[in-house]
Amino acid sequence: MTGRPPLEDDFHKAMVSIYQRAEREINYKPTRFIQMVSTDGGLQAARTLLHAAAVSDGFVRLWKDKRLDLSVENHVLMPKFHPLFTDQERAIASNRLHQYGFTPGAATPPKARP
Repeated sequence: MTGRPPLEDDFHKAMVSIYQRAEREINYKPTRFIQMVSTDGGLQAARTLLHAAAVSDGFVRLWKDKRLDLSVENHVLMPKFHPLFTDQERAIASNRLHQYGFTPGAATPPKARP
């Protein structure tokens, strides 16, 4: 038992899955990200990344590999997880993805950056 509410636990597991999928699918190990998730939990790690002044190196790497579908921002916008985030946090995630040419819910992002 994790001690987290069920929806928050599901989000935490989704954050761990980002790490696992990035490693398996694009040979990228987002070490700092998994450290944040392990230490602070998936929800707090996501909030920290959302409120950062600039996109993370991991976000840029996912963009370069055309895999923003694996980004924290994309997961924040999944309808299942809406209750965990404020309107402002969802807007940050949406704006960030759109700035990099990715439509939330899309399988893979377009190639060009703004």
